[in-house]
Amino acid sequence: MERFLLYLDDLDDLYGMVGLINERLRRFVYALFKYLLLSAGVVAGVWLALLHPPIALATSLLLFVMLLYRSATAPAVSWPQTA
Repeated sequence: MERFLLYLDDLDDLYGMVGLINERLRRFVYALFKYLLLSAGVVAGVWLALLHPPIALATSLLLFVMLLYRSATAPAVSWPQTA
């Protein structure tokens, strides 16, 4: 009976190990997708700048104005005070 409980304990450890590996794999795939999306945006921006410079300039100015507006209208971040 005790041997059977040890087998069940080993199966529980194996299940936990698979869960930890799945979490690492999920984080890796998420980071890979993020970097691929970022690099695709950079490549698209360079491609647009080489083909149509005025449109690329207008697009970058619109994005900059949107970022500036968001940073100006966002609520101020209050940092926690340390004693």
